[in-house]
Amino acid sequence: MQMTMTAKIKINPTSEQIALLRNTLDAYRTGCNYVSSLVFETKQVAQAKLHKQSYGILRSVYLLRSQMAQSVMKTVIARYQSLKSNGHDWTKVLFKKTEYDLVWNRDYSLTQGLFSINTLSGRVKVPFETKGMEQYFDGTWSFGTAKLVNKYGKFFLHIPMTKEIPEASEYTMNQVAGIDMGINFVAVSYDSQGKSLFFNGRSIKDKRSNYKHMRKQLQEVGTASARRKLKRIGQRENRWMTDVNHQVSKALVTRYGANTLFVVEDLTGVRHATERVKIKDRYETVSWAFYQLRQMLEYKALMAGSKMIAVDPRYTSQVCPKCGHTEKDNRNKKKHTFCCKTCGYRSSDDRIGAMNLQRKGMEYIAEVTAQA
Repeated sequence: MQMTMTAKIKINPTSEQIALLRNTLDAYRTGCNYVSSLVFETKQVAQAKLHKQSYGILRSVYLLRSQMAQSVMKTVIARYQSLKSNGHDWTKVLFKKTEYDLVWNRDYSLTQGLFSINTLSGRVKVPFETKGMEQYFDGTWSFGTAKLVNKYGKFFLHIPMTKEIPEASEYTMNQVAGIDMGINFVAVSYDSQGKSLFFNGRSIKDKRSNYKHMRKQLQEVGTASARRKLKRIGQRENRWMTDVNHQVSKALVTRYGANTLFVVEDLTGVRHATERVKIKDRYETVSWAFYQLRQMLEYKALMAGSKMIAVDPRYTSQVCPKCGHTEKDNRNKKKHTFCCKTCGYRSSDDRIGAMNLQRKGMEYIAEVTAQA
């Protein structure tokens, strides 16, 4: 199967190259806003017709090169199509960020260890940093349409990398690990040997709570500088939470290795479910990055020769893994404990969830094997 990852590569242009890149980014953004105005007024999203209306002006007035003009139209069309497919009202799309879409081998390429990037004044060859990204340059990954981004005063190439990954077969699985994700514990695993692994989430919850209070104070101030700081705090929190999820998913895949079936809950409706919690706790619960952790676990498992499946989460914390008795009162949510009303088996509710997910994984393998 094909797997696509986005590699964020930092490039290191010279001061002269920085000026060229900034001018190009500004012209690209201005061109996008011009085409966006046309699309908004005419509701025309067919590229052939849009080309007739805008190509000449993009070239002569905004001084964009031929391929840049084509990319501008594609960028704007994609945004309006996304607007429509998501069911939003027809509103004018404004391009505020300094970004530039680069088509592989047309707008950018890799030559002798340097990225060659198209600018308003021709191509520039820029060195880049490979630390932590070495795997993407081993010749097994293909490059897609990248995005040149100017952020925090630095330049990055966000490049979609695609590679063929052999999908792990259920017949080769020698390990099943149930992974329960939650608030008090970011993740709890239970494996085929009956062993558990806990990733404590209390300190993370406390830190997110601190971010919430900082955000509330800045919102009450309401000044321009407070709003700028609010934005920086949000970005910092997102980077921190992403790093936490990377560490947890990496630790799980490293622990269990190849030929492991990871079983998680399908938390598609987690936002709707958690909006029933107390208002004071809602931010920490609703904004928790469960889906991101699941995505990271999925792609890292694939790269390690394993597989992840998502199953129905109903009753995973209410079913006794020893006798099968299902009852709501088996679980004490406030104390995060589980005690079976029939056989008396006791454990933490998070571990019970992981045990039941592991059992569902075993049932899944047995069903697949029986159908073969």
